[in-house]
Amino acid sequence: MLSERQQQIVEESIKLISEKGMQGFTIKNLSKAIGISEPAIYRHFRSKVEILSTILNQFIEMANFLSEMMVSSNMKAVEKIEFMFGKMVEIFTENPAIISVIFSEESFKYEKSLKTIIVNILNKNEQTIENILKQGQNQGQIRTDIDEKDLALMTMGALRLMVKRWDLNNRNFNLENRGQKLIASIQLLISK
Repeated sequence: MLSERQQQIVEESIKLISEKGMQGFTIKNLSKAIGISEPAIYRHFRSKVEILSTILNQFIEMANFLSEMMVSSNMKAVEKIEFMFGKMVEIFTENPAIISVIFSEESFKYEKSLKTIIVNILNKNEQTIENILKQGQNQGQIRTDIDEKDLALMTMGALRLMVKRWDLNNRNFNLENRGQKLIASIQLLISK
């Protein structure tokens, strides 16, 4: 559980990354944004990497939570996909600054601990979607002429591209509306 100050540091870090990119995310810039000294930040986090790990670990917790929900849910496979994607779109819409963090994996490539967390997030989400699709194939709801791994990759890639495009275009379209249309299209593509 994060302290109030740690949570403030995490939130300001996300904002800073969103505004200045990973290269602008420095302890010096962070201390200015919060209005505390650099040593004060180091009393709460040992390093910038630890702050980023904390942010990314929140995404792992969310991925695990969604996965557990989907396992215990009685919804049909298509409804589970719709729910998961809808939830992700809702999170990005309400907290657009996190897009800059979660989609900054290129920046994390050379920091092994951060890369590991990103890979774990991607793998967890992909495995959850694959399991849902496999369940749907077994129940005759999802097409079987395409492997569930390929279907999962296509659906995840479509969502990622839509969210990234929204962010890069200064959020100039309604992500939730566009997300609903994308989900409806994905349902048509994956349904039997």
